[in-house]
Amino acid sequence: MRSLPAVRLGSPGIRRIAPATGYRLAWLQLAIVLVAGALHAASMAWPFPLGASALGLVPGQPAGWLQLLALALLAGQLDGAQNWRRGAWLGGLFAVAMQCATSWWLFISLHVYGGLAAPLTVLAIVLLAVLLGLYYAAASALFVAFAPVQAAWRALFFAAMWLLAELARVQFFTGFPWGEGGYAHVDGWARPLAAWVGVHGLTFIAASVAAWLAFSLLAPRTRWRSALAGVLASAAIAWLPVFNVGDVEPDPALVRPMSVTLLQGNIPQDEKFVSGTGVATALRWYGEQLQSAKGALVIAPETALPLLPRQLPDGYWQALRARFASGDQAALIGLPLGDFNTGYSNSVLGLKPALPGQAAPLVQPEPYRYDKHHLVPFGEVIPPGFHWFIRLMNIPLGDFNRGAVGQPSFAWQGQRLAPNICYEDLFGEELAARFADASQAPTVFVNVSNIGWFGNTVAIDQHLQISRMRALEFGRPMIRATNTGATVIINRLGEVTHSLPRHTRGALNGDVQGRSGITPYAWWAGRFGLWPLWGLGLAALGLGLFFRRRG
Repeated sequence: MRSLPAVRLGSPGIRRIAPATGYRLAWLQLAIVLVAGALHAASMAWPFPLGASALGLVPGQPAGWLQLLALALLAGQLDGAQNWRRGAWLGGLFAVAMQCATSWWLFISLHVYGGLAAPLTVLAIVLLAVLLGLYYAAASALFVAFAPVQAAWRALFFAAMWLLAELARVQFFTGFPWGEGGYAHVDGWARPLAAWVGVHGLTFIAASVAAWLAFSLLAPRTRWRSALAGVLASAAIAWLPVFNVGDVEPDPALVRPMSVTLLQGNIPQDEKFVSGTGVATALRWYGEQLQSAKGALVIAPETALPLLPRQLPDGYWQALRARFASGDQAALIGLPLGDFNTGYSNSVLGLKPALPGQAAPLVQPEPYRYDKHHLVPFGEVIPPGFHWFIRLMNIPLGDFNRGAVGQPSFAWQGQRLAPNICYEDLFGEELAARFADASQAPTVFVNVSNIGWFGNTVAIDQHLQISRMRALEFGRPMIRATNTGATVIINRLGEVTHSLPRHTRGALNGDVQGRSGITPYAWWAGRFGLWPLWGLGLAALGLGLFFRRRG
């Protein structure tokens, strides 16, 4: 008896199929996209304590090949979807699984520290994933409806639609692009391109490669040619570092490294704002460390001092200002600022002598100040109509004032240090605004964070990969002082050179080498933001609509 030809799942050629077989195929597709979404989340930072180093699966480290596999699985399913509605469901379910597996640690902040009932916490996390998943559902539906026929163009169209979904997640409703696919490639073959196209460009490139491989494997006659082209393209990209693509040269004035001391207080999150325990511990320990630190620059993390300056013990703030009013040291300290009438801000204050190496002046200069611009929704800014949700939790949350984009850097020892707070380093296009004027561009990035809200979880590793990507994009070191980790020094190549063990109390001492020069990404993102990428995605969509109408 002649055997039936093999078909791939969802092939348009299958129109009449036994109901039982159709159900099995539907459930198999569902399982594939859900597993693929979870794999995509794991590619940013392998979340399990056990790994397989031979496969590049190392706890806490990115796995670029896993991200390619995840998107290839999705692209293969979308390529065989019967209609755009089916495509929307598949893409949306992939995204929901991806988002839940990426940011499951929100359960710790909402339930463990916030006291929100466990069922409501799970519901909130799933609803967030569903809302973010709508972008990817729309992108998948557009792909199924308007994708070109030829495999290479179809792969580029898939990548363009995926890019539009990622950009929407960045910019709409305050933005929450945590877990974007490009971060999986902070190590590996695509990393040299970060200085040219940024993480969103890496997402587009990775999506193109993944879809290309998927579509080629589904078309056996072109498999060998596509595989050969993929090998050659990967080899070309791998050789880019040899030619210093995206490199930035140090300014001769910045050749001398600067010594830094990064403080990690490890104050338990459930005690951090309790006056009798965490507050007292923080004031004592950070006060001692700021007085005795040896680095030319001392950095204390986000809300290291959990009180307003006027709420500090008598003489406490005056002693710190006097400590750095003379000599050859400066400090950046995270603390809240403001009052009831003008509002509050999550801020960093910088203390330094007016004339390094000289005696303290009679009148001390006003401290440098940086106010957080990109506030955390439901944490530092409450969306209209959601105050009822905040009242369900026992967390000191509220509406904070927003700082400006592109605030001045902290000048010290010939360096221009650009602070950012918590997940602000997730928004590279906002950091790029500081590079619009090359003469005032930062030479070093400084991130101060408190990831203690999320426990000892993969959130720490994910945030570290985000900071590493920013270093690659801008060709700048990133130094990170955090409450519980990861407190590290990252060089301009995105490599961690010094680190403290997470969830320990201590001071990290090391040197940081400031850089000048402007990477291509810093140049165009600093002037145009994300508009060039929006233009790329929308142009691809327009071409798809045009040719589909002609067809």
